[in-house]
Amino acid sequence: MSRYVTRSLARLIEELRRLPGIGTKSAERIALHILGEPETKAQALAKAILELKEKVILCKSCFNYTEETLCQICQDSTRLQEQICVVERARDVQLFESAGGYHGLYHVLHGVLAPLEGIGPNELKVNELVRRVEGGGVNEVVMATSPTIEGEATALYLQRRLQPTGVSVSRIAYGLPVGSDLDYVDMITLSRSLAHRKQMDP
Repeated sequence: MSRYVTRSLARLIEELRRLPGIGTKSAERIALHILGEPETKAQALAKAILELKEKVILCKSCFNYTEETLCQICQDSTRLQEQICVVERARDVQLFESAGGYHGLYHVLHGVLAPLEGIGPNELKVNELVRRVEGGGVNEVVMATSPTIEGEATALYLQRRLQPTGVSVSRIAYGLPVGSDLDYVDMITLSRSLAHRKQMDP
C-alpha cells in the first residue's frame, strides 16, 4: 500500500484486511469502490453492519445465528427432531441446507478443539450438546466436522462424551478429502457424505 494513501482510506483498508479471505489488494479494491459510491450507499452498508451486530443472537437450542429466541430450523416442526447434525460453524448449516437431503436439526459448536490455541471443550458448545441429548428425544447425532486433524479429534471427543447417553453417533462419509474444509466441497459430495454417513465405533 502506498504511503501516500489518506489516513482514513488506509484505516478502512486495514479493517477490511482483517476479514477472512481478504488480502491487501482486495481490501484496497473494496475500499476504493466504497469511496467511489454515493454517500447514501456507504451509509446503508454501515447501517447493515451495525444492525447485524445489534439484532443477531445465538439460537438458545442449536446456537445457529438468529434474530429470535429459536432459529427458523429449530422452529420448524416438520424437521426430524430426533436427529442432530453437529457442525463447526454457523456457515456449515447453510452449506448442508444448500446441498439438501438432510431434514434433522443442527448443533453449532463454534469451532473445534485446538489445545495449542487454547481452545478446549469449555470454549465450544460441547456441554450444551450433551445436555440436549441427555434431555431425551434424540436418536442419532451426526458428526459433520471437517476431516482435518482438529475436526477428527473433536468428533472422537464428542463421541466419547455422548457414549453414556446410548445415542447412536455417526460420522459423515469420506467422500470428503482428508484435511479439507467444508467450504471448498461441492454440494453433491457434501450431500452424499451425509447420506452415506457411518456409525462411529465406541
